[in-house]
Amino acid sequence: MFFGPKADLTPSEFIAALKQKGGRVLDCRTAEECAEGILENAVEADWMAGEVPKAVAQWDKTEAVFCYCRSGGRSGAAAEYLRGQGFEDVYNVGGYSALKNVSD
Repeated sequence: MFFGPKADLTPSEFIAALKQKGGRVLDCRTAEECAEGILENAVEADWMAGEVPKAVAQWDKTEAVFCYCRSGGRSGAAAEYLRGQGFEDVYNVGGYSALKNVSD
């Protein structure tokens, strides 16, 4: 049986963690998807186009990174990549549609 990608944090947990820890927000969607809207202060880097490595190359690996995409699949892959590159505090926070409506 297929199960969809599992987010590390719920939308509410994401907002709370971002407020508490600070950090970076990485939008792993395509430019076309991002044209529909992005989270405030998110860095756009299309996972499928290979843009994530360049986008994060100068980031502090001890700083929290919160990855999202449309449904959580690409952001899950990006989170695994970042962990493999030595980033210490990385979260897949799922899909934009669930995140965009969370109020702080």
